[in-house]
Amino acid sequence: MNPEIVPFHTKESLVEDGMLFVRTESILNTMIRTPLILAGLIVAAIGMPIQTSFSSTRTLELTMYSDGSTHVFTQIDVDALLPDFELDLFGPSVDNFVAVGEDGFLLSGEIMGNKTTIDTFGSSSITVDYDIHDLISKEGRVWTFSFDAPYDFSLLLPASSIIVGMSTIPKNMEILEEQTKLELSSGVTEINYILGTPQNPIDPPTTNLTSTEDYTIHIILGGIIVAGLAGASIIIKRNKSKSTQTEIISEKPTEEKFADPHAIFDFRPDMREDDKKIIQFISENGGRVFESELRKKFLQPRTTMWRAVKRLERLGVIEIDKKDLQNRVTLKKNLEEEE
Repeated sequence: MNPEIVPFHTKESLVEDGMLFVRTESILNTMIRTPLILAGLIVAAIGMPIQTSFSSTRTLELTMYSDGSTHVFTQIDVDALLPDFELDLFGPSVDNFVAVGEDGFLLSGEIMGNKTTIDTFGSSSITVDYDIHDLISKEGRVWTFSFDAPYDFSLLLPASSIIVGMSTIPKNMEILEEQTKLELSSGVTEINYILGTPQNPIDPPTTNLTSTEDYTIHIILGGIIVAGLAGASIIIKRNKSKSTQTEIISEKPTEEKFADPHAIFDFRPDMREDDKKIIQFISENGGRVFESELRKKFLQPRTTMWRAVKRLERLGVIEIDKKDLQNRVTLKKNLEEEE
């Protein structure tokens, strides 16, 4: 005999004709729930990259000014298929807002409080510059910079500033022409600093020791100049060369055509310190430079320097024209005309 063994834990049943029956209630429930679970997973998988891929910050650079304002420069990757993009600003007090697409064209943006909506016009990368007055406060001589950074950023302090307190340790620190540049991590950062003057206590004794030598040198140089001028006047009188005289006279006015930096500063007493440095550099280079020379001198991105140059043009102290496909910046000749 071969008895048939049926396990007691199964819910299977046998009938007389030998057919096997299995309960399908649990199988049907599983078949119904499985597509719903898979659909939910697919929606979640699609939704997560949508939230992160539409905006991704590549660069965040902050520059602090001695007047308590901060310049923000950021590069953001956005979805080129979207008609506009909403960006969170770091405060409501915003000035000089500029948004530029990847092709170099200016993009329009509407600011509402601490948010702005920018028309992308098909750009996948947007560069944003603006000044903000909400990150720095002052108490006595001590200035305080407070910032809750959503991602890593760089911070350039004002020239000759002295850090007296810091809530976090920077990842890197370097000095760029009397300005301290910090590389900081995301999160809350608070920096206390004071605006110092670049004075060296060793300088006064050195100046006193060399003052007599400088005075002697000035006397010698003055004598040489006087003798040279006297000799030149005798030669001019003897030769009676009118063409030479005309050339000498015509050279001096060309050197004095452009406005003096001090006259410009008096004309615009509220000018920012960084703008004064730009005016001084242009004056030292003959009153006319290319915008690319300014970017190399002051280590600023193209859009940042473009914003500074346009601001000086609005103040009526410079003129901008094209020369060999480059922007050429020239000091004004007559400030009274712009007043």
